[in-house]
Amino acid sequence: MKARTLKKDKVNIITLGCSKNMVDSEVLSGQLQANEINVVHESGKRDHNIVIVNTCGFIDKAKAESINTILDQVELKKRGKLDKVYVTGCLSERYRNNLEEEIPEVDAFFGTMELPQILKKFDIDYKAELIGERLLSTPSHYAYLKISEGCNRTCSFCAIPLMRGQHVSKPIEQLVAEAEGLVKKGVKEVMLIAQELTYYGLDIYKKRELPKLMHALADVKGLEWIRLHYAYPSKFPMEILDAMKERDNICNYLDMPLQHASNHMLKAMKRQITREEMTDLIHGIREKVPGICLRTTLITGFPGETLEDVEEVKEFLREHRFDRVGVFTYSHEENTGAHVLIDDVPDEEKERRAQEIMEVQQEISLEKNQEKIGNTYKVIVDRKESGRYLGRTEFDSVEVDNEVVINSDKKLTVGDFVDVKITKAYDYDLEGEVVKKGVIEKLVDLVSN
Repeated sequence: MKARTLKKDKVNIITLGCSKNMVDSEVLSGQLQANEINVVHESGKRDHNIVIVNTCGFIDKAKAESINTILDQVELKKRGKLDKVYVTGCLSERYRNNLEEEIPEVDAFFGTMELPQILKKFDIDYKAELIGERLLSTPSHYAYLKISEGCNRTCSFCAIPLMRGQHVSKPIEQLVAEAEGLVKKGVKEVMLIAQELTYYGLDIYKKRELPKLMHALADVKGLEWIRLHYAYPSKFPMEILDAMKERDNICNYLDMPLQHASNHMLKAMKRQITREEMTDLIHGIREKVPGICLRTTLITGFPGETLEDVEEVKEFLREHRFDRVGVFTYSHEENTGAHVLIDDVPDEEKERRAQEIMEVQQEISLEKNQEKIGNTYKVIVDRKESGRYLGRTEFDSVEVDNEVVINSDKKLTVGDFVDVKITKAYDYDLEGEVVKKGVIEKLVDLVSN
């Protein structure tokens, strides 16, 4: 009689939603790996026996994707392809009771802050000494750095505080140590993320300390690009821009979601700012950091939005000519301030308005890209695809912004920086040739490094 051999567990983590969720999955992966549990991220090999789905519960489309993913994994479990299915993240935090009732085949549901409880399912304890340790799911040359959790804002459309709780900043020393650890792994670019960057430090230092954090991170040797995501416009601390100007490795890039341009809508959304104040802020930012790339996000179809409101948004875009714009359609979320309002814009109309706004931005984007033809930019090489290299300038973040098609007669290394002269411009992308450096330039690079 043959002795039965026990197969060692292998965990596959599936991450849905935003970059903040991705960081949570990376931290979970790091804890599992440190406890000698085999873990992979979004593996397609099907050689794992346990799945953890890290869900998103932000808007209806994200919820539907999360639920469908859970159901897909449950079906694999029913067919004997998986032993366990666990669910964590925002959807689980917000709708745990409903999910437990509707999908009982899931072995356990966890909230957004219940990492130690997940680990208990593997008979292991959370290792506090691993704070900052992550198993990166991004390419090794860039990573997201989450500087805080939760949000204290009361925007009427947003359910994030319901799922992530109140704002909690990470100490500067911890973030610097995490950045140093990332650099040792080969990371050259970090994207600072939070639900609200500009609030950083108010809870633990009793004042806004994002500029101080930026300077501390800029001192980390080997960190070549630091990028800011998700800054709130109301009471924007202009000191951020001073740090950006003073430090060469802080990208001239700011992601600042404005959500709308009509005062009528801004008030209903509880954004604590007017169109006129946003205009003054944009002018102030561009005056302080000439050439800065401004990215914003807008919402269409909020309750009560009129066609006149949409025209105001289009006029606002033409006036301020943002470098990058993303548009979401409004999702009517339970327990948010706006849920008491009537969701009176049909889904098809929300989409039509979003498309109309993006057509305006498409023209602006093409014009701005055409202005770059003939200029040379420092570009990070992200990947090689279909025989060509693709990268980004300091004015472009990962996945959401422009890419640069890099033409080179020599082999390039992913993660390296090259100088690229732009030769062609498209609606949302650029194309250019690698600039060959002379002897003096090469010597300067060697001395600098």
